[in-house]
Amino acid sequence: MTAVPSIADLLERVPSWVGRAVEWQRLQGGLSHHIYRVDVDRVPYVLRVLEPAVSAAGLGIPPEQEIANTVLAARTVGAQVYEVLPDVPAVVIEFLPGRTLSAAEVCRPEIIPSIATACRRLHAGPAFGNDFDIFAKRAELLDVCARHDLPLPDGYLERSSTVDALREALAGQPLPSAPCHNDLLAENFIATGDGVRIIDYQLSGNNDPAFELGDIAAEADYDPDLVGLLAAEYFADTDEALRSRVRLYQVASNVTWTLWFTVHHGLIAGPAQAFDYAAEAAEKWGQAKESLDDPGLGRLLAAVSGRNPHHP
Repeated sequence: MTAVPSIADLLERVPSWVGRAVEWQRLQGGLSHHIYRVDVDRVPYVLRVLEPAVSAAGLGIPPEQEIANTVLAARTVGAQVYEVLPDVPAVVIEFLPGRTLSAAEVCRPEIIPSIATACRRLHAGPAFGNDFDIFAKRAELLDVCARHDLPLPDGYLERSSTVDALREALAGQPLPSAPCHNDLLAENFIATGDGVRIIDYQLSGNNDPAFELGDIAAEADYDPDLVGLLAAEYFADTDEALRSRVRLYQVASNVTWTLWFTVHHGLIAGPAQAFDYAAEAAEKWGQAKESLDDPGLGRLLAAVSGRNPHHP
């Protein structure tokens, strides 16, 4: 990873903080970047320092694009942006008063309507300046693994034809693209007094909104009933094709993010990092493999494609 300026140097680069009482602490939970809480005259802010090596490895969008998308997302459900330090690169954003959701909370049926509302608000906002496609990201990360001789999980390439079937089914009747977060693990949801807010736009881009929901389902390990509830709350519709679309994207999320953790383990993670990227890659691939090998996958493909599953 590239050298990051010292926190003392970073604090001096924010003009509005110079000469004021400043306290700071490193925030835990970020898997790629360097995140700090900074209290200035007892007013809390978040200093998000972006690691260029992350986007260089295909693990995030370019820092300047992430910052631009963060600014746009602030118009809907994102934190307000107070300062941009493009040469670092870093951004000073609002410290949202609220509670970071846990994986268990995201699985509670009573929170799902608030999550769906937050997604709809983001998706109705201004378009981002870049696009995101989970299958294109898979191809990109496969190329990174090949160039750096990173080992793939057992059976990964052998299931490529099934992944291609997912891609083809989902491409047949695409939903209108919307500005999406694309990485909504529980820790990126903040429950506040005025609803759920969304932080961390490292992988953001315009995308099929059904992927957003499928990715939430993958990260929180939703069962089909919870997927159906999330889809119904978001779309205000219980249509089987929409529900199946979200479930297919749940599979695609696990398939591709398996490689994200594989690359992070091989190229980015240092010995001092507590998070086990290799174990996370193995867990995601286990979930993906189970879904890809499930005999019921054909029914989901048929529902999304609008055909009878017994008559291809």
